[in-house]
Amino acid sequence: MAWLWPYYSLLPLCPGCGVPAIHPVLAGLSRIVNGEDAVPGSWPWQVSLQDNTGFHFCGGSLISEDWVVTAAHCGVTWESGPYLQVFKNPKFSMLTVRNDITLLKLAKPAVFSDTVSAVCLPSADDDFPAGTLCATTGWGKTKYNALTTPAKLQQAALPIVSSADCKAYWGSKITDVMICAGASGVSSCMGDSGGPLVCQKNGAWTLAGIVSWGSNVCSTSTPAVYSRVTALIPWVQATLAAN
Repeated sequence: MAWLWPYYSLLPLCPGCGVPAIHPVLAGLSRIVNGEDAVPGSWPWQVSLQDNTGFHFCGGSLISEDWVVTAAHCGVTWESGPYLQVFKNPKFSMLTVRNDITLLKLAKPAVFSDTVSAVCLPSADDDFPAGTLCATTGWGKTKYNALTTPAKLQQAALPIVSSADCKAYWGSKITDVMICAGASGVSSCMGDSGGPLVCQKNGAWTLAGIVSWGSNVCSTSTPAVYSRVTALIPWVQATLAAN
């Protein structure tokens, strides 16, 4: 069973998508191995997916009052009962980890506030070129062999890596529905899956990627791989419109 605990307390309404009322403070290329504590409430779309014991197993992002986006490989299912509806991309493959995206429709809308708001979705033709400095957040492990996950939300700034450079590490595993970032002394790690990779577009944080897969030891010199949201936006829009 999965519960959704947005990272929030209830305060007055905040502005539109991608503009936190509480500004994040990023120490540049500071993982979420080698990441840092986030300013509380400064990533107001960050969601923690938890089982019925309260164990955090994946991240997610609020994209509206009613919808959360996460990774398909996180395995949230319809058995989650009255709390949400689950729409896994039908083209998802656990073998290739292609199309690693699931949409969750909340049974009760999130109450937006200074510390709860949506990230912007990109359009299909948005481009996040190599070298663009972006950010990833999550409660994933801060060392691959850590026994626990951090109590405070972690953040890290990291650059987009070109598909060519990413394929130099990962070969043919890298496809057009993936985007890579990191290899800069920073990495997402276990427990960050499903969470956001956000880049600024026109002053608003925009969901460029969803934490998908990478080094099994969370190597900070290896690019981490994210679902490429621009490639998956047509499916997202069709699913939102139909439900």
